[in-house]
Amino acid sequence: MKSTNPNSIHPKHLQNAQALRRAKTQEAAETPTPPPTASTIRTTSRDFVNPVDYQHPFESMARFAQRLALRYDAVRTCHAYYRQLRLIHVHFACDPAQLTEAQVRDYFLFIKLKKQWKPKTIRLARAVARQFFVDVLGHADWTVFSQIRTKDHDTLPAVLTRQQVHDILDAIRLRRYRTPIKVIYVCGLRLSECLGLTIHDIKGAENKLFIRKGKGHQDRVVPLPTCLWQELQRYWKFHRHPLLLFPNVGRGDNNLQVLAQRMRQATAPMPHASLQRLLVLARKQLNIPAATPHSLRHSFATHLLEAGAHLHTIQKLLGHKQITSTMIYLHVTHQTTRDALRLMEELCRNLPR
Repeated sequence: MKSTNPNSIHPKHLQNAQALRRAKTQEAAETPTPPPTASTIRTTSRDFVNPVDYQHPFESMARFAQRLALRYDAVRTCHAYYRQLRLIHVHFACDPAQLTEAQVRDYFLFIKLKKQWKPKTIRLARAVARQFFVDVLGHADWTVFSQIRTKDHDTLPAVLTRQQVHDILDAIRLRRYRTPIKVIYVCGLRLSECLGLTIHDIKGAENKLFIRKGKGHQDRVVPLPTCLWQELQRYWKFHRHPLLLFPNVGRGDNNLQVLAQRMRQATAPMPHASLQRLLVLARKQLNIPAATPHSLRHSFATHLLEAGAHLHTIQKLLGHKQITSTMIYLHVTHQTTRDALRLMEELCRNLPR
């Protein structure tokens, strides 16, 4: 029966469109394209622009951007600090240099009581406001910043069991997603650290993996198991990107030859959202309450503790500056729970009846 819908696509037209798309894909696969040069490849998922180069709505915000550029090396840090000042500007819809101390106090009450920001975010906003109003504008007599007190809520990190990690990896079918997830778990990396790896960061013969410009622009070295190094070799031989280990896949035909060519021509690593969305789908499929790429990092630390690794060793592997950041994993290890339960059982049995 002929369709009467004027917006419907005729099957013949659909076949012609599909044939044309296949022809273009085949032509793209057959046409050699020169690989990207090192100057056109970035190793971060997002290319942050230094706030100095922004179009500033007010002169005071431009002065603050210059101060950030002088004080901090990481462009991402400058971007995050400038964003907090921009939120103040948007909230009051005026030049932040014109605000009074009472208005700034009202703003922090708003973000704490109405917006319910996390303590860490409030501390960041306080540090930015102090720099802007005290260091840039010279309001040294303001006392509002000493009145703001925020304590962390001491929430425990989400940790997966070893079996749950295995189930998640089994649920991820495509190798281009399964391989970086393995690296995050086995080496305890942050998501940005993993996706930003280059072929020069791998010293497989020495069983070393170099993490460059991690959080706080800190470099570190973590052990690289031989079996994982061999798997990374096989994965790189598929796409053979001149620099990136996990290049962006892009969109298009999933034919292996075309897919490898797209990855070889990528100028940026895989986006963070690709792995984040995939893990959400996998944990929902497996009915796991919480699982993110960072949960795998937590699981790495917890499983090493259960295996008897020293706390200071795990601190170095994770790149923590403070041992207190690593000690939180003592509260979530299954081995600690089992040992405590065994002792509690003994105490309970020895009590009079």
